[in-house]
Amino acid sequence: MQGEIITIGNELMSGRTMDLNAWYAAGRLTASGLVVTRITTVGDDPEKLSTALREALTHSQFVIITGGLGSTEDDITNEIVADTLNRPLSLDKEMLEQIKLYVEARGIEMSASLEKMAWMPRDARVLKPDGNVCGFSLVEGPVRLYFLPGVPDQMRFLMDECVLPDILSHSKTLPVLRHRVIKIYGLNEPAVAEILKKLPDRSEKIVLGFYPRFPENHITLSLRGHDEPTVTLELDAMEKEIRNLVGAYVFASGNDSMEAVVGRMLKKRGMTLSVAESCTGGLIGNRLTNVPGSSDYFQGGVVVYSNQSKVDLLSVPAEMIERWGAVSDPVVRQMAEGVRERFKTDLGIAVTGIAGPEGGSPEKPVGTVYIGLAAEEKTVSRKYRFWGTRKQVKLNSAVMALDWVRRYFHGDSFLSGF
Repeated sequence: MQGEIITIGNELMSGRTMDLNAWYAAGRLTASGLVVTRITTVGDDPEKLSTALREALTHSQFVIITGGLGSTEDDITNEIVADTLNRPLSLDKEMLEQIKLYVEARGIEMSASLEKMAWMPRDARVLKPDGNVCGFSLVEGPVRLYFLPGVPDQMRFLMDECVLPDILSHSKTLPVLRHRVIKIYGLNEPAVAEILKKLPDRSEKIVLGFYPRFPENHITLSLRGHDEPTVTLELDAMEKEIRNLVGAYVFASGNDSMEAVVGRMLKKRGMTLSVAESCTGGLIGNRLTNVPGSSDYFQGGVVVYSNQSKVDLLSVPAEMIERWGAVSDPVVRQMAEGVRERFKTDLGIAVTGIAGPEGGSPEKPVGTVYIGLAAEEKTVSRKYRFWGTRKQVKLNSAVMALDWVRRYFHGDSFLSGF
């Protein structure tokens, strides 16, 4: 079964916003054994959207359209679809009730702009009558049309909960579909691509995908078959090959996160962790505490952004900072040992760096980051150079620090000395 994706919005055409919706929808469809033949992006232009929709109806079995379903003046997808397909707008009671419940729950007033979203093309079907997001579907001859909001979180929810299951239910394919995600951290995209080239040709039926999810990289495996045991065995064999090739860079699978993996490792061993953060500004602690039950192993942390705070809170000698600088190997080691001592934890992790865009020098350019890990037996540290925006440098630093804890338990030579 083949189809296409149409994304709507001037912000996409201008480059102000990345088209995450097309990327996500294409990945999910391909991983499910469906074929995406074309992705089209149009601005908030009635004529161009109408043309794109008419063209899609001539050569696709399904079409996914995102954007233009909101309450603002430029959200006119419903009107354009009604005109293009000759389906007059009518007030959908289910959608109206859904909007009213949304309004009441948030204590805001109902308005004509909000009610506008309930006026949908004739015979449209609300995708999630009991949900908080707006979306609908239509059947135009042999083609199934799905209209989703442009907000990525809402779009992904409806894509996974409603659209994909509905398309698959009308697709003449093998009955069993299984999908896996292998998550990698520490290898760049070219390195992962080279590794995938080394995979043996175990099964031409397995659909392999590679999706960068900064700062992670995800490899997906999808397979359809006649029965569960055969599909599982083939996926197991391919996943084993990938894990053997990638090694310790694989940190999780499925919906698991780096912080959840680290948390389980700490909890299993009955060990505790504290963190000292400079350039990451509390991001490591935030990620750790996003995991329910993290109080069992995470004792706390300090954001020591200034030089004086490093001296006062972590006992970093002022002369050490004066001689080596706040972003240095001696300082990060003292930070890791200081936070471990202050919180009386088994492990102390520390990060100090230059996130940019200013503050760099020829000796320590923007993106220079030091990470330190202190344990009872030893303290280790390392210098990194991360690339990207300030936000990306901070995120990469935080995830790398968490990965150090994971690798400490993994027993990798990556942290020699433990």
